[in-house]
Amino acid sequence: MAHRWKNNLTWDDVTPEAAFLNRRQIIAGMAAGGIAAGLGQSASAAEGLEPNTWEEITTYNNFYEFGTGKGDPAKYAGSLTTDPWSVEIDGLVDKPGSYAMSDIMSAMTTEERIYRFRCVEAWSMVIPWNGFELADLLNMAGVQSGAKYVAFETAVRPDEMPGVARNVLDWPYVEGLRLDEAMHPLTIMATGIYGKPIPNQNGAPMRLVVPWKYGFKSIKSIVRITLTEDEPPTSWNKANGKEYGFYSNVNPTVDHPRWSQASERRVGGGLFSPRIPTLMFNGYEEEVASLYEGMDLSKFY
Repeated sequence: MAHRWKNNLTWDDVTPEAAFLNRRQIIAGMAAGGIAAGLGQSASAAEGLEPNTWEEITTYNNFYEFGTGKGDPAKYAGSLTTDPWSVEIDGLVDKPGSYAMSDIMSAMTTEERIYRFRCVEAWSMVIPWNGFELADLLNMAGVQSGAKYVAFETAVRPDEMPGVARNVLDWPYVEGLRLDEAMHPLTIMATGIYGKPIPNQNGAPMRLVVPWKYGFKSIKSIVRITLTEDEPPTSWNKANGKEYGFYSNVNPTVDHPRWSQASERRVGGGLFSPRIPTLMFNGYEEEVASLYEGMDLSKFY
């Protein structure tokens, strides 16, 4: 398929892993010169922000199957067996079945995507993903005409995932997209970070990344993809539908019931760094706003 997406983020917006040891000097230089251009924000909003390192990306995240603390996934996810791995693709597809991860990777074209990542908890990062467009995988399975939604399921392995015992959510973790969202060129299946295989704590061996939505929509360690006519249930929507809608598009004008979504804290910016304004659709409004034309985004949140 034609890849229509135009990236406005570059390697100037992320810190190469080798530069991490020189971090303080790098930050000082960025603070003096600003890093606004690649982030697509105004200089006043982005100046002095610290880009994200491998260390930050891989040690500060949510993966409740391994625990509710931000550092728990990095501590415990090493127990997850990711090879061999297979993904069941079923529902309204022409070629349902169990697809080995090795076969998927041999058929896909992997590329680099540097995306903003915005958590519903109002923190954010800039992450250099490696992966392929979800549309390519769905087309490989053959999407049938009656399909309107795509459902996803995370592995649930109590012996390898200590957080499952806490019953924070109704396991397995499930998520969903409308078909046009899933087929959009921005939507990728990430298999790497910084050109390396994606770490377990970040969703190995394959996770969804939908950069204009809050981070919990980007489901990790996927074992099943189902094409369906009906809107699928999603974990956080089932747990608390008043706070977590099915769409969960980044929208600074629609607050979470317990906090504002108008601004965000960039991870790595330091305790006293100023919050920055959150962008509509996380900065991807030009690419995705047409998907929601005519919808009341305060109602369909």
